[in-house]
Amino acid sequence: MDDSQTGGKVIRALTGCSTRNPWKVIALWAVLGIGLSILGQVFVFRATQAGNADFLPRSYDSAAALRIAEQSFGTRPDADPLTVLVARSDGAKLSPADERRVEELSGKLGRDRITMPRDREDPPFLQDHSQVPTIGAGMTAPDRSFRLLSVEFVGNPQDPGVQGVYRAFRDHARDVFREAGLRTGFTGGLASGVDTADAEKTRTMVVGIAMTALIVLLHVLVFRSLAAALLPLVAVAIIGGGAAGAVIGASLLTGIDLAPSTPGLINVVLIGIGVDYFLFLLFRFREQLRRHPEQSGREAAALVAGRVGTAVTSAALTIVAAFATLGIASFGQFRVLGPAIAVAVLVMLLGSLTLMPALLAVTGRRMFWPSRTLRTAPREGSAGRLGRLVERRPVALTLASVAVLGALAAGLVGMRVDYGQGGAGGERTAATETAAEIARSLPAGASEPAGVFVRATDGAPMTEGRVAALAGALARVPGVGRVSPTVISEDRGAARIDLLLTTAPGTQESRDLVSGPVRAAVRANGPAGTEAHVGGTAAVFADIAVAVDKDLKVIFPVAAALIGIILLALLRSLLAPVVLMIAVGLGFAATLGASTLAFQHVLGRPGVDFTLPLVLFLFVVALGTDYNILISDRIREEMDRPGSARAAVGRAVRHTAPAIATAGLVLAASFGSLAVSPQPGTQQVGFATAVGIMLSAFVLSIVLVPALAALLGRSLWWPLRPRARDGEHHAHAPHPDPYRKGDPERSPEWNPERTPVG
Repeated sequence: MDDSQTGGKVIRALTGCSTRNPWKVIALWAVLGIGLSILGQVFVFRATQAGNADFLPRSYDSAAALRIAEQSFGTRPDADPLTVLVARSDGAKLSPADERRVEELSGKLGRDRITMPRDREDPPFLQDHSQVPTIGAGMTAPDRSFRLLSVEFVGNPQDPGVQGVYRAFRDHARDVFREAGLRTGFTGGLASGVDTADAEKTRTMVVGIAMTALIVLLHVLVFRSLAAALLPLVAVAIIGGGAAGAVIGASLLTGIDLAPSTPGLINVVLIGIGVDYFLFLLFRFREQLRRHPEQSGREAAALVAGRVGTAVTSAALTIVAAFATLGIASFGQFRVLGPAIAVAVLVMLLGSLTLMPALLAVTGRRMFWPSRTLRTAPREGSAGRLGRLVERRPVALTLASVAVLGALAAGLVGMRVDYGQGGAGGERTAATETAAEIARSLPAGASEPAGVFVRATDGAPMTEGRVAALAGALARVPGVGRVSPTVISEDRGAARIDLLLTTAPGTQESRDLVSGPVRAAVRANGPAGTEAHVGGTAAVFADIAVAVDKDLKVIFPVAAALIGIILLALLRSLLAPVVLMIAVGLGFAATLGASTLAFQHVLGRPGVDFTLPLVLFLFVVALGTDYNILISDRIREEMDRPGSARAAVGRAVRHTAPAIATAGLVLAASFGSLAVSPQPGTQQVGFATAVGIMLSAFVLSIVLVPALAALLGRSLWWPLRPRARDGEHHAHAPHPDPYRKGDPERSPEWNPERTPVG
């Protein structure tokens, strides 16, 4: 990018200030990063909400049902329901005396206050979630093998404090019923979430350690230095903690709740892109020190940060623009996720332009200790051979790349979208076993019934007789196994009819049933002078499917347009952005096709997770464009020097491919850690994103895009074609290429301390 441009001047001023005052910058980031990180950890669960229905627009049927439930039946938005199974310990059927005993003991449990467990290390300002659970009327199975109790807690189910209260209640209830010769099981809602969290605890810790070790190992292998391996992680942890805290703080100040998955997703994104940006700086910093041994570390850091900072800024703004488009989504979870990640990426960008250059300025050549790579000529390696291959065989490489991407994209044929919340392959826990036991005696949907909510609009009181015809019609709907007795609200303004479906909750069959026959029956048989809506988990996800489908049709073109505009401004070319957008489009199609092949066709899943197309589009296109920007920026820089365009492309590949390859491996490992989750949806996101990043790094950015650039030459930058410039500062002058025969750097006596290379 031209030095006269305002954006470049601002970036160089910022990085220059950071390298001139490195210790002040480091101290400021340490205070802000650690402080905001603590803030985020303390308040994260106050800034998140778990209910999917709350993220739907008010016009959707399930959202209207939720409003009636809250206004007329006292359902709280932060309610955490669960189901308790009570059966005889000896396996015999429940007698009337047993049922009375169960009701007596459940009434006692409903009066006991459950105290939140605390550890000594817990801070005193930690929110207290101690509470008395609400226990509803029970229902006995037709074969009298067990009785079900509905229990409700209040609070964020992801909050460790709320989970601790549930565990205390579970243990207390087990003891109370065991003394009466009864056994218990817990499932649904909070119980399922806690069991899954307990099952994943060890796995999560092991995966986190493995991912960190892999990142450190990659850095050690590449730079032969512990400082270069550890400092990026420390810097990213400080900046990432500050970014997460800033997002949590903004959520609390604005009153906009985040989805429970948002903080974790932000951490994964920031680790990946943060380490990537530091890698871009480190590779260029090492290259600068090799070529200019007379420069101090601070001078080299200032020059490198100013140059790489422009590409990093453009790459980060591409991600921000892509995720900002989620702000126009109708589904609230997407609408909140986009700005949250955009804010976090902006904070990471600020850290990349300030803290990272400051660390380079302070460490200087010590960053690469004890490696001696700064004093020896770099070997050609695979990057050099690839660069020469791109120079000689651009047509063959282009065709090979397109063939690979096209073959993977063929997997899109027959792709289906799955809106399940778990599905096959989830963790086997005590909660899932209890749900299976319930399903053997009751309709499969007994643990999470669908609800029909009817509210009077004519002022007349609601009675059971008024909705009797509707209840009868619902009982005749195929797939409805049982209709519970009608419940009238205390103000007699609304009625609730619970439906026990024969299909398992969370399946496509349940969603099709409630969105089709059940809602049709409600529309046809709703009492005059009332409004009726279908709610429950299946209804909510059926409406989410509709909302997401609409959002995808809007977000995809808007995000693509914004990314194209940023590329146009960065590359100052009409042709280059088109080439890059076509390349990332092929990468997106290949990634989604590979995911469909793996999960739908090979593993036999119902389809790809409903969030996968959007997540892949944003991450693979936006993050993949990062690497394309880096290689394109270097290609343009090399084409500014004398020589053929193909030679310039070859040099760009030789110098940039190692950084892109290492960054791609780090980012793929970061997202790939999600693939070991027991949740099928998370598995798909982790696997697919890792595959997409690898394709972006190893196929698009270091093969396809350079090959196309070699074919198009300087016309790639039409209408402002770079020209070889003579007599300029040595940073733009021709320099010996250490990978070509006859260069002084290849001679055995070459010494960078005696032979400045410019």
